Amino acid sequence: MPTAMLTGALLSVAVGAALYLATAKAIETDAQTRFRGMARTAQFAIEARIKSYTDVLRGTAGLFRASATVGADEFRHYVEQLDTPRNFPGIEVINFARAVGPAELPAVDADVRRRLRQYGMPEPATKLQALPGRDSYTILLYMEPATPQTLDKLGLDLEARSYIRRTAAESRDNNTIAASGFRVRIGPGPIQNVLAMRLPVYRSDMPIDTVIQRRAAYIGSVGIGFGVNRMVDGVLEGFPLDGVRLVLTDLDDIPQEPGENRRNGVLYDSNQATKVPQQLVSDEAGLLRASLPIAFNQRHWLADFSIEKSALYTRFDLFYPWLAALAGTLSTALLYALFQTMASSRRSALRMAEDMTRELRASQAKLQATNEKLRQLAAHAEQIKEGERKRIAREIHDELAQNLLALKIEAEILANRTRDRHGRLYERASATVRQIDLTIRSVRQIINDLRPNVLDLGLNAAVDWQVADFSRRTGIECELVEDETEHHLDDHCATAFFRILQESLNNVARHARATKVRIDLHQHADMLTMTIRDNGIGMQPGSRNRNGSFGLVGIEERVNILGGSFSISSGPDTGTTIVVTIPVGGHPSEPPAVPTHDSDAALPAIALTWSGCAPMLSRFSTAVTRLTELNIKPDRSQDNCYHCHRSRRSS
Repeated sequence: MPTAMLTGALLSVAVGAALYLATAKAIETDAQTRFRGMARTAQFAIEARIKSYTDVLRGTAGLFRASATVGADEFRHYVEQLDTPRNFPGIEVINFARAVGPAELPAVDADVRRRLRQYGMPEPATKLQALPGRDSYTILLYMEPATPQTLDKLGLDLEARSYIRRTAAESRDNNTIAASGFRVRIGPGPIQNVLAMRLPVYRSDMPIDTVIQRRAAYIGSVGIGFGVNRMVDGVLEGFPLDGVRLVLTDLDDIPQEPGENRRNGVLYDSNQATKVPQQLVSDEAGLLRASLPIAFNQRHWLADFSIEKSALYTRFDLFYPWLAALAGTLSTALLYALFQTMASSRRSALRMAEDMTRELRASQAKLQATNEKLRQLAAHAEQIKEGERKRIAREIHDELAQNLLALKIEAEILANRTRDRHGRLYERASATVRQIDLTIRSVRQIINDLRPNVLDLGLNAAVDWQVADFSRRTGIECELVEDETEHHLDDHCATAFFRILQESLNNVARHARATKVRIDLHQHADMLTMTIRDNGIGMQPGSRNRNGSFGLVGIEERVNILGGSFSISSGPDTGTTIVVTIPVGGHPSEPPAVPTHDSDAALPAIALTWSGCAPMLSRFSTAVTRLTELNIKPDRSQDNCYHCHRSRRSS
């Protein structure tokens, strides 16, 4: 008995200690996960700001590409309209540097001195002069905003440093953004750096397809300088926790010029950048850390986030491990005390648990099998529905369309015979012809609603027709971007893909309030991808799971049946984007049947069966004979057959 009690006490203490350690580790892991998520948010914010600066740079380059004769006043007005202090607070300066040869240096030097005198700034002590071994110079001509600190750089030769000269040459030859990583000090204090990005500018009237062409068309570069402190401080202001430290390090070295000291790779340190000194934590074990990479054009940064663990712990987190240890100790003691009395019942409980587990697994297997059968049944029902639509559409065409065509020909013959002799009968016959035309159009619309015959021409033609028809019906501007290849899919796969596009466009017309839709259709290897993007109001929260709404559910189910993937993204300012990807390698492709279109101009061409063509040809032959006797030609002015339309467009 004493041995059993000692064993139980030791076991209880061991379990309590284990629970204490596990709970403390779980709390720390949760805090680390939350802190890393916050750090990732800050990382994305920094990258977003760099991206916005890149957009400003490209817009400035577009100004000079649109007009190679942009002057200082035009450049100043452009920068003022950007309102950088409000929209891009991290940008310190926007400038333009012109590429000149040695012979142009005196004129450029005179222009720079003239404008410095206008600003009331002292002129440079030395003039711009050609240097041995150099045949090109890049001189800063425009600087905005014009402050004493920025105007001091006016007339500076950006290619004075060999490293920057090589970086600028690579940017010019490759038409890419140059980021040398060279830091400019803008103020007193530690780590007050400004980084620059530059983008080459070419003449708009010259090609830039090759390196030689880009060198010939190169006129200079535009650049922006942004303060690292201002950029990162704005990100840290939105950090959910106080006391976080961020150290931003440039991992790429900058070659040193002769006589220069090696540069420190640290771009930003929140402990040194803030005016209020922060208390350093000497115990590294009391810190949470997260190191994340940041891409700055062709350079690589590393953002090291750190914070005290206590900043993420609540008061409950401090006592929770002890509570877990106490609960574990008491629970283990009680369980051990009851262990002897429950030894026999344990085996029964284990057998019962095994039986319940076996039944549960069997139930899960049955449920999965039922779901799979329901999916197969839905796919089979959809296939039957599409087949029935196809059959009804062909029946309508083979019977009703042929009769309407023959009736129209007879009515036109009657109208032409009574044109000059029976005025009232001619009016009635003409009205009958018009009514037949309306009926033909209605029949055509019914056929297209059941199953567009253009699917017989292949998926490319069907998508093209659907986009054109949607734009015509709704007035929404549609843009179709597709590759040059023909996508040969079997009829079932092509029909499902077409229905997905049709349902997506119907959702745009009903809910999106969009003015423009873009459809991208591309095939990569054995995967066919369709992207539908609109500029509408986006999806309201919860609208996707609204009762009675099955549009997106139907699309997702069709994609699952085809073995593909489906994704949807939406935002109030970005509209809605639907991406559908299906494999095409697993679907044996069949060459699309070439349908035979009849002589009726108002009906779309639908492939006729041989049994349906015989009476049609007989009626048409009789009608043509009678028209020939009256010297009347069939009216084809309203010919909008898809096959004819497609052939005319391709020619």
